[in-house]
Amino acid sequence: MAKATVDGGRGLPPAAKVADELKRELQRAVNSIVEDDDYSLEANDRAMQCLCALKDLKVKPNLNSNPFDIRTLSLSLPIPPHEFVCPLSHQLMKDPVVLASGQTYDRPFIQKWLKDGHRTCPETKQVLSHSVLTPNHLVKKMISQWCQKHGIELPGPSVDEDLDIIINADRDRLNLLLETLSSSNVPEQKKAAKQVRVLTKQIPPLRTVFGECSDAVTKLLNPLLSGNVNDHPDLQEDLITAVLNISIHDSNKKLVAENPVVIPLLIESLKFGTLETRSNSAAALFTLSALDSNKHIIVKAGALKPLVDLLAEGQPLAMKDAASAIFNLSVVHENKGKAVSEGTIKVIMKKITDRILIDELLAILALLSSHHKAIEEMGELGAISCLLSIIKEDTSDRNKENCIAILYTLCYYDRTKLKEIWIDESTNGTISNLAQRGTSRAKRKANGILERLSRYVSLVHTT
Repeated sequence: MAKATVDGGRGLPPAAKVADELKRELQRAVNSIVEDDDYSLEANDRAMQCLCALKDLKVKPNLNSNPFDIRTLSLSLPIPPHEFVCPLSHQLMKDPVVLASGQTYDRPFIQKWLKDGHRTCPETKQVLSHSVLTPNHLVKKMISQWCQKHGIELPGPSVDEDLDIIINADRDRLNLLLETLSSSNVPEQKKAAKQVRVLTKQIPPLRTVFGECSDAVTKLLNPLLSGNVNDHPDLQEDLITAVLNISIHDSNKKLVAENPVVIPLLIESLKFGTLETRSNSAAALFTLSALDSNKHIIVKAGALKPLVDLLAEGQPLAMKDAASAIFNLSVVHENKGKAVSEGTIKVIMKKITDRILIDELLAILALLSSHHKAIEEMGELGAISCLLSIIKEDTSDRNKENCIAILYTLCYYDRTKLKEIWIDESTNGTISNLAQRGTSRAKRKANGILERLSRYVSLVHTT
């Protein structure tokens, strides 16, 4: 086989021709750097670009089946500004983040650096105080604008949750803060509580530390165990929010709820804390109630009444958290009677009559409608007309489904309610319209009510 000759690229195979052109371009860039004491960054970037293109060519040398000009693809692109390029990948950053040292890197590459065991900044060699990666929104926006200007489509950032890690500095810092919370120095406790709140939010992997140490949760809440919980509302707010943060981690839910100090403190904070504290207490109870075993613990401790009270107050910030917690707790059949006895139905009927938080509250009503006491209260509080009006007004299929399901149950347990439905049906045809145009579930329930109405009307006429 004849040996290919170097003739400026003529007669060479496609890959070899591209490689030859890349090497000559690289030579020109290197010569510029070596011979010019005041060489430009552009020459440096051009050389790096050539090397990357040569590497790509080496890894994917088969150009015959899919011919393209790597030189054109790699070298004709505008060179991005130095600050847009990740120091680790030497590529345009897709998801720029700021390290503790203040340097900006592309997220997946700095995450890999940390996962590989490095505890310093790659650029400054500074030992890192923590591993929080803060999004650099300004640089990301500037990169996006630069790409748009040059007609370059920048791929979205890659997400790799497996790269989440805990560096020793973070773990040591958290343990030190927990020890500070176990002291009796209130000003220092407040500083520590604020930092734990921030750390457990910004570094999700740190939440696992509480599952590794049996007394970590107790240490966290120590300031609230000595004296009046409400003496320092800012301290209480930070600690309760930290409990919410660590409860989000699935492996912590059982551990946190079964700690004898947690649920009582959440309930106390739910009653007497600041609005944000009460809202976050409700959110923590909602998160913990994801486990059925925790639902029993929470209700037995007396959480439902303060949750209903929080819902009744009508503060938008807290109502949704309270409603979510009540719904979760009421999923367990044994808790439904308790929810009804604590006044849930009355509060919900008042809210949905005022068209407040309809989606969430109708879902709770539908859940509780399997309890006979709930049905009795709904009937006494004028649920029929309220639910019929929502079916007529609301555009949500889910809300219509919940309304008709509740109405169906009301008719089943109390036939006297059929008269009120019949009067509305004669005038507005609300149920018939839903039987024709509703979802399959809504149609079934609506047709079930219409059958009962038919029998009711026949009985009325015969008597």
